[in-house]
Amino acid sequence: QVQLVESGGGLVQAGGSLRLTCSDSGRTFSTYAMAWFRQAAGRDREIVAAISASGRSTKHADSVKGRFTISRDNAKNTVYLQMNSLKLEDTAVYYCAASRTVGIPGDSSYNYWGQGTQVTVSS
Repeated sequence: QVQLVESGGGLVQAGGSLRLTCSDSGRTFSTYAMAWFRQAAGRDREIVAAISASGRSTKHADSVKGRFTISRDNAKNTVYLQMNSLKLEDTAVYYCAASRTVGIPGDSSYNYWGQGTQVTVSS
C-alpha cells in the first residue's frame, strides 16, 4: 500500500525556488511511477511532471520545462520537485501521485494521492 505525504510548500517571491518532497512509508515505492500534479483555485487539476519507477524516464509539462525538475531517490522512498524561477501562475496546491503503470503513465492512471501542499508565489 502506498501512503504519500508531501512537504516543502510555502510562500515564495516570484523568481524564487522551492523544492517539494513526497515520501512513501510503504515498501513498494520503487515499483511505482510517480508524478506531481497541481490545482489552482477555480481551475482543473493538471499534471506538472512524471517519472518512471526506475527514474530513467521523465516528462515535464510545457509550462514548467526548463524551470521544474522531477527526480526520485528509491532508497529513500522519496520523489522531489525542484521548482526554480517561480511565476505567479505557479500558485496552486501541489499533489504527488503514484501509478503501477510501466513507464510514464497517462494522466488518468494514477491511483494513489497525497494530501497536497500549498505553493503561493507572490509578486
